Amino acid sequence: MKTLHKPPYLKRGDKICIISTARKVSAFELEPAIQVLESWDLKIVKGKNLHEEFNQFAGNDEQRLSDLQNALDDPEIKAIFCARGGYGTPRIIDQVYWNKFISNPKWIIGFSDVTVLLNKVQNLGMCSIHAPMLLFFTKEEYQISISLLREYLFGRLSFLNNDPHFLNRTGESTGVLIGGNLSLIVNSIGTGSEFAAAGKILFLEDIDEYLYHIDRMLLQLKRSGVLSQISGLVVGHFTDMKDNAIPFGENAYEIIARNVQEYSYPVAFGFQSGHDVQNFPLPIGNKVKLLVLNEAVKVEFS
Repeated sequence: MKTLHKPPYLKRGDKICIISTARKVSAFELEPAIQVLESWDLKIVKGKNLHEEFNQFAGNDEQRLSDLQNALDDPEIKAIFCARGGYGTPRIIDQVYWNKFISNPKWIIGFSDVTVLLNKVQNLGMCSIHAPMLLFFTKEEYQISISLLREYLFGRLSFLNNDPHFLNRTGESTGVLIGGNLSLIVNSIGTGSEFAAAGKILFLEDIDEYLYHIDRMLLQLKRSGVLSQISGLVVGHFTDMKDNAIPFGENAYEIIARNVQEYSYPVAFGFQSGHDVQNFPLPIGNKVKLLVLNEAVKVEFS
């Protein structure tokens, strides 16, 4: 197993870079978030192609790859904030060169489509953060999550608490945290960004999927051995799920609970992370302790 490394925590005056590996984003949309980052006393650098447009993307594949590569390679950049998700990161992930990043790691912050990037970084033995992207920074309902992200990035957050859920399976486990968006995780199986599941704690969330798709993807994780190898499961938001005219008969949480019922590791449902009102920061690649108790759930970061 690789030794896992955290990048240095941020400090006042650090230089951070904003890029989009997926959907296009305007300067007008990002300006309020930039003001928030500046209030944290961070120096802002924008990717050269950040506001380019190519169909739905923030520039073509070559432009988005160039911004990501330059941010990874620049020794002065201490964190990379992804502006938004959508779709596009899997199109460029296999063309990235990682040598300079490995010798000079930095934080990468994002979720949703960025899941493929976070887990690739975990495969390299580094830690990144599943957390709100910049378009969410000024939404009132996200302010608790943004505050927690700031605390983590500056080295002042060591645990997260969550309410209990009736589907939870109690227990305690320790392992490296992996995961993110379920669709992107399943899409990565058999690729260079697929993670090794053995002994890890898996986090899952998703949005705008048919319920039978959720069952099919959970079955893929089971058939590929992921669900039998992990040491714990954290289930975040499954938002805006869809059903057919003939109902599937279970909601997303019930589908997940059924697919993991034969295993003994702790399972926490309803964790406040993913595509919904709160999106608590989770350190992908960090060793964590998962405590699922009758009265509460706690995730502790080493």
